[in-house]
Amino acid sequence: MKFTAAQIAEILEGEVIGNPNAEVFKLAKIEEGIEGSLTFLANPKYANFVYTTQATIIIVNNTFEPEGNIKTTLIKVEDAYQSFSKLLEYYNQVKLMKSGIEQPSVISENVTYGENLYLGSFSYIGKNVTIGHNVKIYPNCFIGDNVTIGDNCIFFAGVKIYSETEIGSNCNFHSGCVVGSDGFGFAPTDEGTFTKIPQIGNVIIKNDVNVGANTTIDRATLGSTIIGKGVKLDNHIQIAHNVEIGENTVIAAQTGIAGSTKIGNNCLIGGQVGFAGHIVVGNNVRIQAQSGVGRNVKDGEVMQGSPAFGYADYSKSYVHFRNLPKIVTELEKLKKSTN
Repeated sequence: MKFTAAQIAEILEGEVIGNPNAEVFKLAKIEEGIEGSLTFLANPKYANFVYTTQATIIIVNNTFEPEGNIKTTLIKVEDAYQSFSKLLEYYNQVKLMKSGIEQPSVISENVTYGENLYLGSFSYIGKNVTIGHNVKIYPNCFIGDNVTIGDNCIFFAGVKIYSETEIGSNCNFHSGCVVGSDGFGFAPTDEGTFTKIPQIGNVIIKNDVNVGANTTIDRATLGSTIIGKGVKLDNHIQIAHNVEIGENTVIAAQTGIAGSTKIGNNCLIGGQVGFAGHIVVGNNVRIQAQSGVGRNVKDGEVMQGSPAFGYADYSKSYVHFRNLPKIVTELEKLKKSTN
């Protein structure tokens, strides 16, 4: 795809300084720009590259005034960083603008779907599924029976959505993620074996949720596992049965949340955090990477460590921990001096 400076300026509501017919077909960092590429300048540290880059078009702030000769066409905007992000989003939408039903694929009985459906090859849609408008289902996806999907959702290749799952609008599911698999429920027997407890609940995912690659969200034993509006889940996250995650909470990779734990709104959770089951985490909580959370957490707490406790106390304790070898040596000297 090629775009002219004039077309880009129209999308960004910017002003072209230079050749309005200059064409670009790729995006690049300003220091790596080549002919035919589009880049941007937001950080003043990179201003010197404006005069040396080979990029064809540079997006800059309205306040930018060149201090030397520039061969490149400029597009002046209110905020170069936000405008470049907007352009990335626009480019991604154009790139993903697919429609039609490829073969071979399977659409079972009593399926309804809206306008502009894209269904990739080797995908399967189960019985009684309802799909909204502008939904993109890439090849090798599985959508189970009785699933409902809102508008403008994207399911990248290899996504598996089990039966009874309810999905809102504007959600993205990346390759390899599994939604609605059985929760980890087994009851011990007198013989020392384990009997599987049927998992007959479902998963409810609200609007504007992003689920990363190879993330798993288990269905509830009874009731629902619930992912709130605006939640962003990174890759390789495990969410167990009956977990509830509040609105606009962000969780980084390799975090594991045990069954029936409830996490509040607007929380930020680092990578490799582990949550015990049946605990309640409040709103606006911050948990540092590699922490282990085994108790209820109040609103607004900032935690670190395993077991996790207050971030300020953890930082103080860590200073002493680092000094332990020195402290032990001093104690040994003191012990010898008193003998």
